[in-house]
Amino acid sequence: MSRNIIIAGNWKMNKTSSEAAKLIKEIKEKLPTSENKFIVCPPFTALEKVCELSKESIIEVGAQNCHWEEKGAFTGEISPLMLKEIGVKYVIIGHSERRTYFGETDETVNKRLKAALNYGLTPILCVGESLETREAGNTKTLIKNQITQDLKDISKTDCEKLIIAYEPVWAIGTGKTATAEQAEEICLFIRETLSELYSKDCAEKTHVLYGGSMNEKNAKELLSMPNIDGGLIGGAALKADSITEILKISNNIAK
Repeated sequence: MSRNIIIAGNWKMNKTSSEAAKLIKEIKEKLPTSENKFIVCPPFTALEKVCELSKESIIEVGAQNCHWEEKGAFTGEISPLMLKEIGVKYVIIGHSERRTYFGETDETVNKRLKAALNYGLTPILCVGESLETREAGNTKTLIKNQITQDLKDISKTDCEKLIIAYEPVWAIGTGKTATAEQAEEICLFIRETLSELYSKDCAEKTHVLYGGSMNEKNAKELLSMPNIDGGLIGGAALKADSITEILKISNNIAK
């Protein structure tokens, strides 16, 4: 089954609203025509401005997290309804930094996934292992447990709407990158796990991205792998030249 490539930029806690506007304008000036999806995920304070500036372009907008309730006494949180109203279409859920620093668990990831789907947002579900887990030979066990728990009680129909990002924790923001073969092995395993939990058809429809220091130098090798359908990109997404070059590279890869 042919799947188009998805390039998603996670800006993390970078760029004020004015800085975000400047970056989007720079990206738009350099942006190639593309059949592939291009998503940017700025901080909450810049979302509305980025949504406004991205209209009538191929740029689509995602948030970096959402709560599972529509409203209520949840200080510091953002609801899926709030995101939907300003034009956000995607939301990153379960990023390793949320799991590591902010107490996210598979249970809360599952609740956030369900809420995002309920409001018509496309979740980008992140899964991945630490260096300790990899060195112990437990990567696949951890990944399978994460996916199984994160997707608990989520239907096949909803699963097919998901994007899953494999992000080895040891390669995030470190400059280290899994080899193309290592990344392909786990992205294939993710697809095999989906096939086991749902169906082969569901697994083939689901986009599986690689997140872990992808940049313009290694993008071609990674994106050429049959089970890597794109990238969830950190540092390179903050530079207009780098992210547009990655999108150009994706245009030249046949899936």
